[in-house]
Amino acid sequence: MTVRFACAVSALTLASALSAPAFAQGPDSVAIDAAAITIAVPAAEKTITLDDSADFDLAAAAPAPIAVGTGSAEIAVDAAVMAAAAAAQGSETGGRSDSFTVTLNQDSFFGFYPAFNGLIPVSENVDFSFYGILWTTDAFGTTLGADLWTEFGVGAAIYSGGFVIKPQIGLTNGALLSRGVRGGPNDTPTNTGGNFADGIVPSLTINYSDDTFEAEYYGGYYAALRNRNDVGSLDFLHTWINAGYKFSDKVSAGAHYELLSNTRTQGGGTARVYQWVGPYVQFKTSNGFFARFTAGADVESGNDGDFYKLTAGFTF
Repeated sequence: MTVRFACAVSALTLASALSAPAFAQGPDSVAIDAAAITIAVPAAEKTITLDDSADFDLAAAAPAPIAVGTGSAEIAVDAAVMAAAAAAQGSETGGRSDSFTVTLNQDSFFGFYPAFNGLIPVSENVDFSFYGILWTTDAFGTTLGADLWTEFGVGAAIYSGGFVIKPQIGLTNGALLSRGVRGGPNDTPTNTGGNFADGIVPSLTINYSDDTFEAEYYGGYYAALRNRNDVGSLDFLHTWINAGYKFSDKVSAGAHYELLSNTRTQGGGTARVYQWVGPYVQFKTSNGFFARFTAGADVESGNDGDFYKLTAGFTF
């Protein structure tokens, strides 16, 4: 015999390894195998329906036994059953829950840019991912903050061992890729403002972490979508890799390499903008805050000097 709770949530099968059977049989009842019971747990509803029986109210009935039809078995609905169902549901998403990370970033080239990333589990080892970057550097638009470059995208986070592999695709909105950097409203007659879908950004991020080691790779290609053949439109590649040692679960340090390269500029040429190499140090707190500071030298020919970047964030 199978007893089903008619609810809006997907059905879950309870293992028979409950600490004690929550079932009593009457003289005219049929045997119920705990391993064969399939339930769907409601997220908020208090009234549920049993097959071939009457509705009952959980708050009023539990933990007292509930009769299922005339002369059938009794089922004791208690906290253990509900806990087992919740655990089974959590196992479908690898024990992960929704998360949202907000970061404040600043470096010597891109300026100040807040960003966010959200993760929603959809299976045992995959999350749906969405992100955004609020670029605030005036030179990426026109002047005084007009047409500020804004990036938004979606993708997936795939979990495998200590790796998190995150392919994503985003859209930029503004004037940076569609007409290149502008110096002011009197630059050219075609400087008419920012564009929706200024550019497209396929990217790949790979993170690795274990008890003692951490590493990250990022590669993103920014390609103009609007006004692609106009003077000043451009494409560029932004990539970095870093790796470090965890001195504890709160402190780590390592080395960072980063490259920004214009792969298509005015006249069809290419140009490396910078190559940064230097160390980083990172601190974390047990309640989700973290901060990373990176600094070093720009080793690109003709761009001798220092770089620095700071990220502070919170995951909740």
